[in-house]
This record gives sequence, structure tokens and C-alpha cells, in this order.
Amino acid sequence: MSDRRPHVVIVGAGFGGLSAAVALACSPVSVTVVDRRNYHLFQPLLYQVATAGLSPADIAAPVRHVLRSQTNAEVILGEVTGIDTATRKVRIGPPEAALDYDYLILATGARHAYVAPAWERHAPGLKDIEDATAMRGRILLAFERAETCADAAERARLMTFVVVGGGPTGVELAGAIAELAKRALARDFRRIDPSSARIVLLEGAPRLLTGFPESLSAYARRALERLGVEVRCGTFVEHVDAAGVSVADETIGARTVIWAAGVQASPAAAWLGATADRAGRVQVAADLSVPGCPGVFAIGDTAVLADRDPPLPGVAPVAKQQGAHVARVIHAAVAGGPTPATFRYRDYGNMATIGRSHAAADFGWLRVRGYLGWLLWSLVHIFFLIGFRNKVMVMAEWAWAYVTFQKGMRLITGNLDRADASAPEG
Repeated sequence: MSDRRPHVVIVGAGFGGLSAAVALACSPVSVTVVDRRNYHLFQPLLYQVATAGLSPADIAAPVRHVLRSQTNAEVILGEVTGIDTATRKVRIGPPEAALDYDYLILATGARHAYVAPAWERHAPGLKDIEDATAMRGRILLAFERAETCADAAERARLMTFVVVGGGPTGVELAGAIAELAKRALARDFRRIDPSSARIVLLEGAPRLLTGFPESLSAYARRALERLGVEVRCGTFVEHVDAAGVSVADETIGARTVIWAAGVQASPAAAWLGATADRAGRVQVAADLSVPGCPGVFAIGDTAVLADRDPPLPGVAPVAKQQGAHVARVIHAAVAGGPTPATFRYRDYGNMATIGRSHAAADFGWLRVRGYLGWLLWSLVHIFFLIGFRNKVMVMAEWAWAYVTFQKGMRLITGNLDRADASAPEG
């Protein structure tokens, strides 16, 4: 009789994948976490890296370090290229290799969804550190180029920033860019006035933050407008190129366009040959298992519950709770005991910050806005950061920025071609 422990392979070291791995620490299984990057990223604060508020190291932690004391877990750096559900193997590379699994948890996240693929070059999104550092370079380069630009029309385009999407990410980005331009950079240049920069936020829905109550949506709009952001709701983007954004009968000339509208799931459904929704998310059963694929589960942005309308939001709490639930299902299967009830999401509320001292928070039974909302938002985000160092560094950076109105990470680094993707062509 074999004493081999059942092998659980977790693809993705985001909130859902790590939550599942940690929850399996005391289970009689061996766990392998596979990710193409060696770090766990705290995505809710990526926009602060993109707007020079934080360093990438402040919001990321090495996966091996996070799981260093979990004796039944190992980490493999690699990218999944396919899954054979018949032989229960996960193909990864390079170099090409295969992992056998007894249970498979897919927590592969999502990428941006565009109406036209060509828009991505001119309107990048924000999903990983490379996106954030490239976006930071793009924003700062716009001011640097405006400083030496003799053509008034081109200078205006360089100093116009368009954010597409009025959800939490879009709202937070627009507010952070406004504060960067109108406060942190206000005295750094000699030939231009950064505070005259134009920031436009476009949202197709009738209001911002559609997942929030209307009163908080209205508050967010007022707070953004006080920062000088031009908010346009009920406005759909028709075209994006190096010159700017076309909406209705108008073209907004802008060299920096940022995409914060819509997501597309990873290729997980194609790997499995499973049913997917329009966004590419794997349709899962009530216990988060994939029908027709024994031992396979999908969570977070990778999955959509087949019997739930509307779908659960693509936020960290959903992924964390689903990861913990799948871990309980697997533990019950291998260790015996009652099978957990079907997954039920506990909604603890939504939060979005608007600049340095304004935020909207909806906890259902309590709605908070303004400075108190910002304090709650700050405390919650610091609490969920992984690692004591990251918590201390983020608190220090926020305290410094609050007192001085300065942002200390104003560095143009990395791939300058990517950061300068919206430069005039030709």
C-alpha cells in the first residue's frame, strides 16, 4: 500500500492560490504552487506604484518566503502551457515539464479586455508590476516631454491624461494622477505648470462605482471634480490610438491613455476544454469544481459560478474566500469528515480612495466617506499586506506623502520603449 500523499497543484500565487495553499498547511497532502513570477502581488495598491506613490517592493513578497515554514508546500517558477485532464498532468515550461496532480486548483487571474486588440498598445492596463512601472514611466515622461516641447498643441496632448473605466481602479488612478500633477510635481518644472494638466475619466455607465450605493458614487464624483478631474459618465470609447481617444463626435487629444475597463480571464477554460462565459471564465459548480474535470477547481477571476447572476466581483476577498473553501473541500476528501457546504461569499464591503484624504466605503450596514473613509481604507490595506516590512514601508510612505504632499518614487525605469508607447509615430 502506497504512503504517497495526494498531490495538490495550485496554479497562480495570487490571493486565491496563496489562500488555498496556506489553508492546506495541516492537511495530509503535498502542495505545489506554480506561478510564472516568484512573488505574490498586492494588486489593490498597484495604482500607487503607477503614480509614483510606492515602490514595487512595497507591495510584493517572494512566494517562497511566504510559504517557507509550510513543510508540505513547494514552489515552482514556470508558466503553464496546458493541462491533460485524462492523465491528470499540468504542462509547464520552459523547460517543458509535467506535474502529476490528484487535485488541481486554477487561480490564474485575468487580463484586460479591449474592444479592439490594437487599443492595448495605446491604452495599457494595470495588472502586474511591469504594467505599473511602465505606466509610471509613461506618466512622468509625458511631463518631461512637455517641458521641452515648443508646440503648444502637442504640449497640451502631452499634459492630457485619459483614464477609461469608472470602477475603483479608474477612480483611484484618476485621483492619484491629479494629486501627482497638481501637488507633487507642481514646483518641479520651469517651463510648464504641471497643475494645469487635464485629467479625464470616462465611464460608460450612468455613474461611477456602480457596485456602490448611488450616494457614495455621487460623493466620489464630487471629490474627483474638486481635484480637477473631468468626469464623463455615459460615455463610450469608440477608438484609441497614439493621438488620443474618440468618444461620440469628439476626439480627446492625449498621449497618455490608461485602460481600467473590463477584464478577460486566462486561457484556463481552453486548457480544460471547459464551458466558459463571455469573459472566458470557467463555469464552476457550487463547490467551485469544474464539471467534467474530476479533481479540478477554479477560483477568483478564473471562475464564474454557473448559477449566480450577477457574477461575483473580481476582487481579492472573493478569491481568498474561494481558495479557503476549496482547501476545505480537498481536506474533507482526503482526511475524511463532512463535505463542506456549497460556497457562499461573505461580502464585507467595498472601498475606493479618491486622493490623499478622501474615500468611499460601503459595508452594507454602514457607509463611510471622506477622511474617516480614507483612514479605514488605509488601515484595511495595510492589514492585508503580506510581510511586516511591507506594512511598515507603506505606512511610512503614506505618512510622508500626507505631510509633505510629495511622492518619493518618481523614477523613470525599466523598458522605456514600453513606457513611451504612446509617443507620436513616424
